[in-house]
Amino acid sequence: MKIYTKTGDDGTTGLFDGSRVSKSSLRVDTYGTVDELNTVIGTVTTFDLPEKIKADLERLNNILFLAGSDLATPVESSKKIIIKRIGTEHINWLENRIDEYTAELPPIKEFILPGGTTPSALLQVARTICRRAERLAVLLLESEDIGNYIVQFLNRLSDYLFTASRYTNHLYGFSDVVRNKDIIF
Repeated sequence: MKIYTKTGDDGTTGLFDGSRVSKSSLRVDTYGTVDELNTVIGTVTTFDLPEKIKADLERLNNILFLAGSDLATPVESSKKIIIKRIGTEHINWLENRIDEYTAELPPIKEFILPGGTTPSALLQVARTICRRAERLAVLLLESEDIGNYIVQFLNRLSDYLFTASRYTNHLYGFSDVVRNKDIIF
């Protein structure tokens, strides 16, 4: 099988239901951003990580692949495509991880900045990409049905990534990197 199909040479791409849309469409931008997020999380897994974090991120790689296919499959399609979609079980899993990690972390008293360890900083990069994906999903939701849970999932995922960033630093013995209020211009 060749990796190139030439079907996108006209600036369109195929969705899972077989329909074709512009590569510049909001739907493609949204699931493309989820793919970008997934790539950054995959990059973080290449570092020497605490096993708990690594296992979570590897699971997230698979869940984000599911989220991308969810977004690439119109809910309102003329063809009946049955796929697994993001659901409450994914959101609940994220909330459980957030609660577990937060229980081991000191309370937040100041604004936290990216930094500490490289994996922690990259998790903050992933968080910002996730927020962008969430904004795009909200915009897409305003014009078409994308299901009941993808926006909530992305919102919770950004919270998880923030918490996982803090927790990673904590496990490596680094304190939160906090904003220095004395640095102003």
